[in-house]
Amino acid sequence: MFIFIMNKHTLLPLYFCVLISILITCLAVDTISVNQIIKDGETILSSGENFKLGFFSPGTSKNRYVGIWYNKISTCTAVWVANTETPLTNNSGILRVGQSGLEILSSNSTKTVIWSTNLTVSVTNNGLVAQLLDTGNLVVRNQGGNIIWQSFDYPGDTLLSGMKIGLDLKTGKDIHLTSWKSDIDPSAGSYVLRVDKNGYPQLFETRDLDRQSRFGPWDGVTFNGMPNLGLNAIFTHQFVFNDNEIYYRYDLVNNSLVSRMYLFPDGNIRYLNWINRTQSWNYFSTATIDNCARYGICGPNGVCNIYNAPPCSCLDGFEPRRPEDWRISDWTSGCQRIKPLACGTGDGFRNVSGIKFPDTNVSWYNQSMTLGECESACKKNCTCNAYASLDVRNGGTGCLLWFGDLMDIRLYDENQEFYIRMPASELTSPTSSGNGSKKTKKKQTIIIGVTISLGLVLVCLILAMYVVRKKKKKAHRPDLGPGQGRDENYANESHKDDTELSSFSLSVIAKSTNNFSPNNKLGEGGFGPVYKGVLEDGLEIAVKRLSKTSTQGLDEFKNEVKLIAKLQHRNLVKLLGYCIQGNERMLIYEYMVNKSLDSFIFDTLESPMLDWARRYRIIHGIARGLLYLHHDSRLRIIHRDLKASNILLDKDLNPKISDFGLARRFSGYESEVNTNRVVGTYGYIPPEYAVHGLFSVKSDVYSFGVLVLEIVSGKKNRGFSQEEHNDTLIGHAWRLYKEGRSLELVSSSVRLSCVESQVLRSIHIGLLCVQHLAEDRPTMSSVVLMLGNENALPTPNPPAFFTEEEMPILTSISSGPTLGSVNEITITLLNAR
Repeated sequence: MFIFIMNKHTLLPLYFCVLISILITCLAVDTISVNQIIKDGETILSSGENFKLGFFSPGTSKNRYVGIWYNKISTCTAVWVANTETPLTNNSGILRVGQSGLEILSSNSTKTVIWSTNLTVSVTNNGLVAQLLDTGNLVVRNQGGNIIWQSFDYPGDTLLSGMKIGLDLKTGKDIHLTSWKSDIDPSAGSYVLRVDKNGYPQLFETRDLDRQSRFGPWDGVTFNGMPNLGLNAIFTHQFVFNDNEIYYRYDLVNNSLVSRMYLFPDGNIRYLNWINRTQSWNYFSTATIDNCARYGICGPNGVCNIYNAPPCSCLDGFEPRRPEDWRISDWTSGCQRIKPLACGTGDGFRNVSGIKFPDTNVSWYNQSMTLGECESACKKNCTCNAYASLDVRNGGTGCLLWFGDLMDIRLYDENQEFYIRMPASELTSPTSSGNGSKKTKKKQTIIIGVTISLGLVLVCLILAMYVVRKKKKKAHRPDLGPGQGRDENYANESHKDDTELSSFSLSVIAKSTNNFSPNNKLGEGGFGPVYKGVLEDGLEIAVKRLSKTSTQGLDEFKNEVKLIAKLQHRNLVKLLGYCIQGNERMLIYEYMVNKSLDSFIFDTLESPMLDWARRYRIIHGIARGLLYLHHDSRLRIIHRDLKASNILLDKDLNPKISDFGLARRFSGYESEVNTNRVVGTYGYIPPEYAVHGLFSVKSDVYSFGVLVLEIVSGKKNRGFSQEEHNDTLIGHAWRLYKEGRSLELVSSSVRLSCVESQVLRSIHIGLLCVQHLAEDRPTMSSVVLMLGNENALPTPNPPAFFTEEEMPILTSISSGPTLGSVNEITITLLNAR
């Protein structure tokens, strides 16, 4: 029997021992030691509380896995799974550090190991520790604190910031992503993303070992063919290639963002960002999105273009190898040269740009050669078919040579130059000489004759169809005003009126929107609510429904149907059809997955997703859309409500001008119109319109200028505040411009990615567009030219509405219609101060 006698001298040290023990226990929540086990239902948490480790079941699965998932987001999203091939079927499993390192046991009683890190390290000294880091990496350390195993070396379907995909050239270790079989089964699926070291290294996605798509080669900034992954404000990325290793990795610029690269079970690869506002994952960029992304779809020497039908064609100087196969849309045989190469001095090189470089599997490279030396090297080797610079930085450095057929080429928004070897005669004349030329001329004569004959027949058919259609229109023309109910089968008969749009029945639209479920609602404005729908063929649509209680909207409905049906441009939202049934009036648009511009540039969390390159492209796109409306369309349209919420963004973040309810068609002789009803949005309308009711194309130019300044700054013109003064955003931009401090206007979320010359030019053009006098503002054709070159710009005059006090007083306002965006305040009546 032992008796402990404690006094004040022994109690104090004991108290501190207990306190230290408690502190060590609290600080060690991110680790598992040799004497510790983690039961099903228990977790460990990384030090910054970003990630959790424990047992979980994915989705509706009943199986239990040990995995790592995000701790701070509502959706349980696993980023790594240990026992992917050996799931547990009950809750009796435990996780521990044992003889093989980290081990999963089926139960504490049976001690059967179903998964381990398979380490051969002695643990008799009890020094082995597993730790979950705040990066999402699970590491095992030895007694000396060195990492001897880490989960980052064994990724699943997710690449996190700081992880690598690649090869250790010394050990032969291959680190790659593998898709899950399904959303509820994390075992190895069909798709793998890995680095291929043959030739010049590239990233390949395979499906059951067959090449599915390709993302290389690396051009020093991004993967050639994936320019949208270049400079951005969300992450930096790199491709390292040396004697020891080859790998790709990305690192977040702002660690407070939750972002991951994810290989979906269906093979899609996307960079995803967690958006707190919507409590959902939103993709920042995507790698595999269309048919042209499929590896070698057009065969050797073929080129894929998603905007063509069919998408495949041959390189200039090449022809289909098997024309009969191409006629039935089988392009796998590819193309062959029309004329053979002569080799040596008999050949030259054709410069081609705007393509994704061919497969570099059979290639040679040199990182120090100049482009001229690269050309000489290719010319000396008769088997060399093409060459290009290896690195686009510093004006282009290094050399990359291709041998054999050129495989997996597609058209892309890529400026890097590519040089294809061609016979000298092909470089000077597209046609052959001699007998070949005679055959060609004969063939051309036949083609011209057949074309003329077919053209005459076609003209006759068009005239006949026109007469029939005119008769049908007189017999039955849909009413765009209030009317009685219609037969529901009307829309299903595919009747069309003079708008050339499809008519949808109420039952079809109701079914597509889940009977106008609140869960499908995208937003609401003065027109009425907007819903997302999915038609039976899988097409996603946005349905703008005229509210029965709306005091406005019917005129806008008529206007939008009549105007947009006649407008077709890549930077205008596409109107697919309408629904007129009973008292229902609905417009059916193409659905824009990224919703509206304002939801990005004015949102602190989502703003970094639009880096400067994307913002500059959006500015260009909006300008081109307005140029089409003002000058190039069959009509002459003034939008009158151009604003950030009326710019929708498609899946590739390309801008599309929407909402033509307030638009006005101009006659050919009109340049300015006076109106007693001023419409538009507070902060975007120019002074001559707000005060005198005069609107013209220069009204849209003014709105565009405001929009440019908002895109650059990430701030709204309306309600803008600055400590030093009470200027509007326009006034603040003008003040900075006059003081030579325009760069201070740039949003903090894009400063790392911005190109100074482009930013300054954009601000300058924006100020030219918001000048007080309409006649001083440039036309949109001039704006497009100014954006596209680097010539000197005229000096802007002071802008309108320099301060909030100069803004007019509103006497009546209403919520403006939007598609998938927050509501805006739209002016319907307005008096001057």
